[in-house]
Amino acid sequence: MNNTFRHRFTQFISIALIAISTSFAAQAQSMEKDDSIYQGLGKTEGITKIVNDFVPLILADTRINTFFSKMKKDEFSALLVAQFCELAGGPCQYKGKDMYEAHQGMSISNAHFNALAEDLQIAMEMNQVPSSIANKLVAKLAPMQRPIVSK
Repeated sequence: MNNTFRHRFTQFISIALIAISTSFAAQAQSMEKDDSIYQGLGKTEGITKIVNDFVPLILADTRINTFFSKMKKDEFSALLVAQFCELAGGPCQYKGKDMYEAHQGMSISNAHFNALAEDLQIAMEMNQVPSSIANKLVAKLAPMQRPIVSK
């Protein structure tokens, strides 16, 4: 009887461990990063093309170009690529300032923020980004409005 108990106890522990490991595996799979936006934008190469079209649009846009007069174009572009890539679920890591710090004292209005968003939409259209993907990226960027807009 003692051996039977041990055998059943061992079977129970084995089944329990299998169930737990299966549960952990399923949970780990569900926690994987969704990179569908990143893929839809054309990965880092596609995001770089979008940014390469976006930055000149910003600089030509008289509604907002004064905010960018002192920026270093290459550094700014690299930060945008990393930021968009990270937000889109890609492997990049944005290492720039947080949005509060980066825009402190700039007196950016909702109209300015919307102008920038329009320019981004144009850049994505220039790169044939499907509207469903463009909308998803804009939705990821929308929460930045609060720390950027100050008036």
